Amino acid sequence: MSCRPSALIADDEPLLRDTMVRLLARVWPELHVVALARNGRETVAMYEEFKPDVCFLDVHMPGLSGMDAAHAIGRRAHLVFVTAFDQYAVRAFAEGALDYLVKPVEVERLYDTVARLKLRLQTAAPALNTEALLQQLAERMRPAAAPAALRWIRASVGQSLHLIPVDAIDYLRSDERYTLVAWHDGHGMQAEALIRTPLRELVTQLDAGQFVQVHRSVVVNLHAISHVLRGANETADIHLKRRKDVLKVSRAYLHLFRQM
Repeated sequence: MSCRPSALIADDEPLLRDTMVRLLARVWPELHVVALARNGRETVAMYEEFKPDVCFLDVHMPGLSGMDAAHAIGRRAHLVFVTAFDQYAVRAFAEGALDYLVKPVEVERLYDTVARLKLRLQTAAPALNTEALLQQLAERMRPAAAPAALRWIRASVGQSLHLIPVDAIDYLRSDERYTLVAWHDGHGMQAEALIRTPLRELVTQLDAGQFVQVHRSVVVNLHAISHVLRGANETADIHLKRRKDVLKVSRAYLHLFRQM
């Protein structure tokens, strides 16, 4: 290992790579970032070329994932996984004793991770046995059989009870103790209703392939999206096919629209 520690950063999103470089320069100024990789294959190739001491690996990348790259690198470097996964998966990382950061990366959490890495490098501690830990992580993260997705939502509008097909829903928004359901009827007319079911409960019942959370208070039907416009500061705006409403995408969920 050289006197000056070195690192590789792997993420398929250029903005997130640049953000990590900037944060590390602030938190660990003596660290030398020797390589930036866009996918798992580049990660492995660049590791073999530069042999960095530390690798920051985005878990979800096209082709070879960050987990695949970690298998290839093994114990030859100290690994830190960067993930946008949900709370259950993050808990699996923690229980597996793997270093991880959650997107968007918080400076305080990065300070803690860097402190551990510095200690390991200073004491010449060997890298973690990632092969065994990754196997444990895969077991913990294996999804259970999912219940059938919700097909209808009951909502009262005035004196009428509506059975709203989930396919007709444009988006759902948390509204204090209620959830606003914005949908269109069979004639293409827009409609809205408040229901008592919290948004966090509805999310678990909806088809994850069709409905995605784009903000802590908003879930959108992917079939209702016309286009998405990237904005400044790692945000984006969702424009809908049947509505003038513009839905904000927060930084925590921007990774869902990387390919736009």
